[in-house]
Amino acid sequence: MADHIPIQRRRREGVTDFRTRKKAIGSHSPLLVVRVSNKNVSAQFVVPKVKGDEVLSSAHSKQLGKLGWSGSLKSTPACYLLGLLAGKKAQAKGVKEAVLYNGVVPFIRGSRIAAFVKGVVDSGVSMAVDKEVFPSEERLTGKTISEFAAGLAKEDKAKYSARFSRLIKGGFKPEDYPAQFEKTKAAIVAGAKR
Repeated sequence: MADHIPIQRRRREGVTDFRTRKKAIGSHSPLLVVRVSNKNVSAQFVVPKVKGDEVLSSAHSKQLGKLGWSGSLKSTPACYLLGLLAGKKAQAKGVKEAVLYNGVVPFIRGSRIAAFVKGVVDSGVSMAVDKEVFPSEERLTGKTISEFAAGLAKEDKAKYSARFSRLIKGGFKPEDYPAQFEKTKAAIVAGAKR
């Protein structure tokens, strides 16, 4: 009889991990869902409901542009800043704690999702997470990207231009990541208009 149970469509399509979701729902806290695409990052704080998840608040990396960010929208620094922004927006909606639910996407130590979670935690939203999984301060601020770009610019201008072509075309020098990071972080912390 068990052999005839149909495979759940969302699991078969690689969209939902029902075991992980069941554990997350059992926490009775809002779920934080983070998605990283080829160009952007988006996140939602949701409350699971029988008829579908209710979205409490959401954030998208394009919102960082309104706060002065002109770097990559999917980089580690951008993920941290978006996490900080998302956490502030969630707190405004009454969210005090959350549980990360990433579906079938694995949570990897030092990843962009870990950087996002660090931003959420730094905003004041409580999350059960080991601080050892967060990226280093140098990676969060973009210092590693800045140093790599400066070294590459000295060694090979052609590779530098090719590697950072999208940023350079947009008028942003990758060496400016730390300064840009601090400026945008200050705008988020100060509660700049979103």
